[in-house]
Amino acid sequence: MIRPGEVGTVPTEMRATVLAGVGTESLAVRTVPVPHPGPRQLLARVDAAGICTSVNKLIDQGSKHPLMHGWDPAEHPVIVGDEGVVTIVEVGQELTGEWSAGQRCAVQPAVDIAPVNHLERYDDDGRGVAKVAVGYCLPGLLAEYILIPEEVLEAGCLILLPDDTLPAGHAGIAEPISCIISSHAHHMHLSQPDRTKARTATTGLKPGGVTVVIGVGPMGRIHVDLAIAARPRVIVATARRDERLAWIHETFGERAAAAGVELVTVNTTTQDLAAVVDQVSDGAGADDLIVTAADGALMERVQHLLARYGVLDLFAGLKPGEEIIGIDERFVHYQEINITGSSGGGPWDVIETLRLMAAGEIDAAAHIGHVGDLDHAPELLGMARDGRVQGKAIVYPHRHSKAIRDVPRWSAEDEQQYLADA
Repeated sequence: MIRPGEVGTVPTEMRATVLAGVGTESLAVRTVPVPHPGPRQLLARVDAAGICTSVNKLIDQGSKHPLMHGWDPAEHPVIVGDEGVVTIVEVGQELTGEWSAGQRCAVQPAVDIAPVNHLERYDDDGRGVAKVAVGYCLPGLLAEYILIPEEVLEAGCLILLPDDTLPAGHAGIAEPISCIISSHAHHMHLSQPDRTKARTATTGLKPGGVTVVIGVGPMGRIHVDLAIAARPRVIVATARRDERLAWIHETFGERAAAAGVELVTVNTTTQDLAAVVDQVSDGAGADDLIVTAADGALMERVQHLLARYGVLDLFAGLKPGEEIIGIDERFVHYQEINITGSSGGGPWDVIETLRLMAAGEIDAAAHIGHVGDLDHAPELLGMARDGRVQGKAIVYPHRHSKAIRDVPRWSAEDEQQYLADA
């Protein structure tokens, strides 16, 4: 078993999770040739890859997905997967002074740059396209090896790990955690203690305020984790399943208490969320309200839970045809509400996530709930679609395993033993 950071011998063929059309029947793990890097490209081995539920949107929409820009996977199949950590194994001849084999890197999939390759596959030959993405039009991470093309490098989206001892599974979920860091940075709070002086603006969750996280699935629980560091007075976390709420208390209760944060959980099938928010906020409402569930009707209902000057974060993306929702303009107007959203982070957010991981300020082990082989990727994506994933799921493409392993947490020692048993 080749360990992260080791180069080994590069084969001629590899397994990859390929989308060759629209719908789940078009997704399969296939054997394909290992790509060769061009002069300004790299080839990397994928050491661990995360299962992102957003891949299901690509499966459902194909060429109509906003990040495909008309690229038709039925005609030009794509390797999916937008979360992962890699080891460089081959360096293009023009990059030998910049990169070297053996370097370990995380990948930021949101590449804010115009496409360089295969322009004929895009609508209007790529004219006007300003953003492409790994796992969409660019090669994805749910594979044994990945071609790192010019776009990724030029946009600064291949990021060296700050600590080579970081477990691959932890670094492999840096991207989804970075999305939460980006999301919280979009929260803007105005302050004007002296009404005769100018307002000041701060970003992030309001310290000493009330933060509400609607939905504590795989991403919602990361919101709660990072919210504790902002030191709100209260965090209210909601779910429809008691086991998810119990996990929140078991995992974060002690740390929240040590930080002086009251952690409250609400099962929205049996409890009145509005009444709870009213009680913990002394009738003022929530200062930060984050909706992680892709439910437009829910977004409409919860907006009125906000306090004056509050922030509504529509973190989840709605399906095409369901994206238009109602906003109470009078409430926004008179309560001076800010409405925001974010669809992922940037390179800095991944850099910051890796720094926090290396410093031990993020407990990445707590967010991994399932571990498997690359062949399990379609099944894990189906589990994510059905809401059956507890925490993040990761696969080790070079570690063959018969069954998906459900884990309460996934430490560095767990990963070492798992790889040693291969």
